[in-house]
Amino acid sequence: MGRLDGKVAVITGGASGIGEGTARLFVAEGARVVIADIQDDRGAALAAELGAAAVFQHADVTREDDVRAAVARAVTEFGRLDCMFNNAGLLGTVGPIEDIPIDEYERTMQVLLRSVFLGMKYASPVMKSQGSGSIISTSSVAGVMAGDGPHIYTTAKAAVIHLTKSVALELAEHSVRVNAICPGATVTPLVLGGVPNTPQAEDAVKAGFARYQPIPRAGLPGDIAQAALWLASDESSFVTGQAIVVDGGLTSGKPWSKQPLPFRTHTPMRK
Repeated sequence: MGRLDGKVAVITGGASGIGEGTARLFVAEGARVVIADIQDDRGAALAAELGAAAVFQHADVTREDDVRAAVARAVTEFGRLDCMFNNAGLLGTVGPIEDIPIDEYERTMQVLLRSVFLGMKYASPVMKSQGSGSIISTSSVAGVMAGDGPHIYTTAKAAVIHLTKSVALELAEHSVRVNAICPGATVTPLVLGGVPNTPQAEDAVKAGFARYQPIPRAGLPGDIAQAALWLASDESSFVTGQAIVVDGGLTSGKPWSKQPLPFRTHTPMRK
């Protein structure tokens, strides 16, 4: 028996990275999934591979009609909506604050924040009518601490957390839960965007990430998918309004071996 038997999910950005990993895991655990993405070929191929439990829906998450249609597809295709995973994203504009063009600012905020708002907006009435549901949004460790991402990315991810908490308070009265996941250094197409797509390049990124956080390995899409699985399942039925960090200990501080030697070496205290 799967942990998501009978449940229906929409996963935005579901054709690759964390979204793909989550779609695969959800289907393996008994869910039926709408894979919503702008990557038509990848999304259609993944849905075909997963079989009758998955369908692909083209969706630009910055477009209100596309997000509305993705939610409607879940209801018409599978009869309900139990999980809305607002996961689509991009790194967005980078550089010093004085150099950021306003159009790049707008685009970054549309993909990272407007999309989450739209997912919540259209999932909530379906879930309220059911009296159940789980809305999950991908934030980032960059949303809980500065210095771990570009200015606008960091700002948008922090806003996702606060929107999550605010909407959770509204929907809790309808037994609908709203939470965010904050990945750490995770190997996804987003972080590999500027790196040649080869196994050697991916291994190099993994090795770099392994030195970046206390648990000595890179985060993988499957790590985040497992957190999403728990939040989508009934096992987390008393959890809402939370930003759950999945980061190998990154936000806790420096790895023990990198802390100053006096902090790591026992010296008998003087009487």
